[in-house]
Amino acid sequence: MLDIALKFLAQELNAYLLTRTGSDFGKAEMTRLVDDTGKYVLKEDQLGVSLIHLEEERILKSQMPETRLTGGKHVVLEPPLKLNLHILYAARFTHYDQALRYLAHVLTFFQAHSSFTPEAYPGLDGRIEKLTAELQSLSYEQVNQVWAFIGGKQLPSAIYKVRMVLLQDTAQTSIQQPLTQLDTNLHFR
Repeated sequence: MLDIALKFLAQELNAYLLTRTGSDFGKAEMTRLVDDTGKYVLKEDQLGVSLIHLEEERILKSQMPETRLTGGKHVVLEPPLKLNLHILYAARFTHYDQALRYLAHVLTFFQAHSSFTPEAYPGLDGRIEKLTAELQSLSYEQVNQVWAFIGGKQLPSAIYKVRMVLLQDTAQTSIQQPLTQLDTNLHFR
């Protein structure tokens, strides 16, 4: 599901870039930014889309298992894991002014499209209920730490927190017969 969410966001950004620039130049690509030696994997004149961190959404965390009626049986599944993704959009361009222009396109894309649902965006997988993007404002020290962690020289970039991707194992924890009758005769003494 992580790959599906990132691919969707990259495709939507590319469609936006095509309408704004009229060409495929500067296309966004889901990729690692650098290899193990610190050399860029991201091609020149492109935007890199890379997952740099994920966190569990604990505020909206479900504690109780989910129950579904499947094939006449009451199926119990563990609650879904709700995740927030921290996605780095990095601009690697031959000319610095182009890098800034394309980074500005990323910012205006998410400013205009901060929320994605399958109803509004048919390309979004139906298993994803909703994605929302929020720009993260980092201090100089935090930006330095991010790029040191990545292992590359800093590029013009922005980090977005994308809420909420759900992961759920479809392995059933138990199968029970469904309730078909309720005893409504309560006896009080």
